[in-house]
Amino acid sequence: MAGRANTVTNAEIEAAYRRSDEWLAREPLAASVRYDSEHDTVFVEMNNGAALVIPRRLLQGLEDASEAQLERGTIAAQGTALTWPDLDADFTLGGLLHGIYGGKRWMSELARRAGATKSKAKAAAARANGAKGGRPRKSHL
Repeated sequence: MAGRANTVTNAEIEAAYRRSDEWLAREPLAASVRYDSEHDTVFVEMNNGAALVIPRRLLQGLEDASEAQLERGTIAAQGTALTWPDLDADFTLGGLLHGIYGGKRWMSELARRAGATKSKAKAAAARANGAKGGRPRKSHL
């Protein structure tokens, strides 16, 4: 586009708005968010009838919040995000749908705690794996 000034025409702006509206019409979006104190979960109702239910303890920034603070969660960015402004906690809907509940360090800690969980089933699986000789050795290429 040599020689063209850095201007955008009204037609280009209108086309961009149409593309945005078309994208928003196809994507699952948050229609409402509420805190369920009985189950200690954040409940997100979607525009397509689906729902997302997340234990509060998993969401970075919400783990120590009061019930009053949790009830002030709102929909942001045309349904593509959730925010708790007084807690400085924001989540994209796409991230939540992919199981991303916080930053890299937060997610690593969640994984570490999950891996350290002890259960009868986990112990039995470890014993069975040990009876087979343990973990297979990595092959060196």
